[in-house]
Amino acid sequence: MEVDFGSICVRVTTVAVSGEAALTIFKELERELGMRSYFANPYHSWERGTNENTNGLLRQFFPKGADFKRVSQTELDRVVELLNNRPRKCLNYRTPTEVFWSKPMRCASD
Repeated sequence: MEVDFGSICVRVTTVAVSGEAALTIFKELERELGMRSYFANPYHSWERGTNENTNGLLRQFFPKGADFKRVSQTELDRVVELLNNRPRKCLNYRTPTEVFWSKPMRCASD
């Protein structure tokens, strides 16, 4: 499935779901989107490595218990920019931005 986010189009191939509501509709998601769903076991944080690593990186900027009502959009944008342009070992020391933009993307409307 291709998803159009304005000027950015991405191809969705997998999804990780959590929460009871998502668990009840994952088969429908797979069928409608033509993709596979993956489930992490409860209390197995190592099964969500990228998610847990990203949470740790975010905690460098926003400590646990931070009140996001007091965080400006400008500050959020700055953190997103920093994290998306930080080289990652799992990406062979490329940045998420480099990897994202290196893949050819087309929208169904192209």
